[in-house]
Amino acid sequence: MELVLVLLALFSVAALYSSVGLGGASGYLAVLSMTTFAASESIWLKQYAWSLNLIVAGIAFWHYHRSGHHVRELSVPFISASVPMAALGGFMLVEGAVYDTLLSLALIVAAWRLVSGDAGVSEAVRPSATKAAWVGGSIGLASGVIGLGGGIFLLPALMLGRWAKAKEAAATTSLFVWLNSIAGLAGAGLAGRIDLDPGLLVPFASVVLVGGFLGSRYGSRVSSQSGIKGLLVVVLVLAAFKRALEIVG
Repeated sequence: MELVLVLLALFSVAALYSSVGLGGASGYLAVLSMTTFAASESIWLKQYAWSLNLIVAGIAFWHYHRSGHHVRELSVPFISASVPMAALGGFMLVEGAVYDTLLSLALIVAAWRLVSGDAGVSEAVRPSATKAAWVGGSIGLASGVIGLGGGIFLLPALMLGRWAKAKEAAATTSLFVWLNSIAGLAGAGLAGRIDLDPGLLVPFASVVLVGGFLGSRYGSRVSSQSGIKGLLVVVLVLAAFKRALEIVG
C-alpha cells in the first residue's frame, strides 16, 4: 500500500512541476522523506531524485524547445557554471544533521515557491554573463549537495530578476535541471556511490514519465492547480518538519 501511495504522489509531483519546467526533485525528496525510504542514506535519496529529474525535465524541455521558447543565449551562462559545480556537489558526501538541515531549508523554499507563483514579465532584460554564472554556479553546488536539479531556485531568480518571460524561463530551467541532474549523478558515480535498484527505479520512472508528459504538455492550459499545489505545499512542509525533528532528536 505504501508503494502505491508513493507512486501516486510521484505522479502528481511530476505533473505539476513539469508544467513550469521543473524536474520535481524537491517534491520527490519530500515524498520519499515521508515514507520508510527516509531511513536510507542521503545518497540513496539523491540518486533517485536525480534519475527522475532526467525523465521529467527532459520531457519538459522537449515540449518548450519544440514550441520555440528556448533562448540559448539565456541558458548558456547559467549552465556553463552550474554543471561543474553540480558535479562537485554530487561528489561531496554530506550526511547526518548537515544534510537534514540543508534538505529541510530546500523543502521550505520549494513550498514558498509553489505558494508565491510566478510574476508576469512582459519585457525581459537579460542578466550579464558574470551575474548569470555566479547564480548558476551557486545553485549548481547547492543542487549537487542536496540532490536537486536546481530549478526550484533558478526559476524564481529568472522571474524575480525579470531576466526571462515565463515560457523562456521554463525552457531554460528544464534544461538547467536536466544537465545538473546528470552532473550530480556523474559526481556521485566518480565517488563510487551509485546504487540504483531497478525494482524501485522502474515503477518510479514509469509514473513520472506519464506525469511529466501530461504536465509539460497540458499544465499551462489547466485553469486552476490550486488544489494540487496546496497538497504539495503541505507535503513539503511536513517533510521539512520531519527532517528537522530528526536533527534535534
